[in-house]
Amino acid sequence: MRAVVLVEGHSDRAAVEELARKLGRDLDGEGVAIIAMGGASNIFQFLTLYGPTGHNVVVAGLCDAGELRSFQRGLARAGFGDVGSREQMQAVGFFVCDLDLEDELIRALGVSAVEAVIEQQGELASLRIMQRQPAQRGRSAEEQLRRFMGTRARRKIRYGQLLVEALPAEDVPRPLAGVLDWVGARLPS
Repeated sequence: MRAVVLVEGHSDRAAVEELARKLGRDLDGEGVAIIAMGGASNIFQFLTLYGPTGHNVVVAGLCDAGELRSFQRGLARAGFGDVGSREQMQAVGFFVCDLDLEDELIRALGVSAVEAVIEQQGELASLRIMQRQPAQRGRSAEEQLRRFMGTRARRKIRYGQLLVEALPAEDVPRPLAGVLDWVGARLPS
């Protein structure tokens, strides 16, 4: 292993791996592992394991906006320097999704394209039922789609892959593309 990309959970890992496949990258061949940490609060533990004081491999990461502070604290504690801004985090290989990765993918594709993916999976009727629930009526279509993806076990993982697969290459969200680009640029030839 020459590099790791630290992500919060399994759905993030599935999306990053799918994007790598879509771009023709062989992460195994490059020696890059995508590691689901089981939550942002574990960042320091994984930075210690893989970073300069551990295995000393190239380390990058992807997090949700709501977990920004956890990542910043973990990076500072692990010796990655002052990472008080998103730009400083990107400079050391850590990219932040606005809201979360699902939000990034939904905005990149648009509501109708996401609904088309859901329809292809035979779940459009389930989405429509959920959208009619009183708690969902005041929410935007984007918020409803994010909620739908989180309502069943493994649905976020499956849709993370499917939405990345449906994305045109020019519409890949910056945090998702950025983390793979950053790692690729730092791997020794």
